[in-house]
Amino acid sequence: MHHANKVWFITGASSGFGKALGELVLAKGDSAVLTARRLEPLQEIAEKYGERALPLQLDVTSPFERARVLKAAFFHFGRIDVLANIAGAGAYGALEEFTSEQIRANMELNFFAAAELSRGILPHMRAQQSGHILNLTSIAGLVAFPGNGLYNASKFALEGFTESLHHEVKPFGVRVTLIEPGAFRTGFAGAAAMKAKGIIADYAPLDAGLDEYFSSQDGQQMGDPVKGMQLVIDMVENDTAPVRLMLGEDAYQLWESAVASRNRDLNTWRKKGIDTAIPGAATNPVQAT
Repeated sequence: MHHANKVWFITGASSGFGKALGELVLAKGDSAVLTARRLEPLQEIAEKYGERALPLQLDVTSPFERARVLKAAFFHFGRIDVLANIAGAGAYGALEEFTSEQIRANMELNFFAAAELSRGILPHMRAQQSGHILNLTSIAGLVAFPGNGLYNASKFALEGFTESLHHEVKPFGVRVTLIEPGAFRTGFAGAAAMKAKGIIADYAPLDAGLDEYFSSQDGQQMGDPVKGMQLVIDMVENDTAPVRLMLGEDAYQLWESAVASRNRDLNTWRKKGIDTAIPGAATNPVQAT
């Protein structure tokens, strides 16, 4: 079934970025496996596209369901050209206020699910000598904010995994890209976000600020999810793909200020940090590309 039209596998396709992406790829004539925990919204998107749309219920944190749904997708379409790991959820509260269960649950959803789906699809993409894996992180995958640390941790983890994966699978014709949005009008600041369960009085000012931010931001964000996902499609269609695609002026500004801040911080102790060498020992030859 080799054709110009691509087959997409999209997680989190019932709302937000995932829904926008699913609707756009189907409207342009591509095929899509639409997955989410709730099946009804997926069926609504799929109904007018017949065989080109395959709505499947999927809890991305379940190893059994991941395997079952990948199998069903390959059975139906025979191939997957683009894996879009979009499913995820915010988490807010002081790090000390999260329970152990919450820490693990957010990592399971935001990091492990995307890592495992990437691994699950790679044998097929290596065999095809083509394919594109898209992992949605955030500007919060590059810059940490108070009250956002658990989400930062999960997205920083996915950043490292994805950047390394890009280098490893490039020789097989498989492309890998991180999508890093700033604030977009998805349900991100709404009910989907996980709030820390433990309330500690010392963090009351931080928590109050977070509640205010999430309630005032919900539905007011600058970014348009449809425009963002259209750019992702344009990038996938392009001959070359970046390792990182940042979306939103706010994201670029935060990134630039974070780089400047990191360099200021590092330079304070730089000379002493460099003076920790064993005399005459050679420098490690590894370079970032």
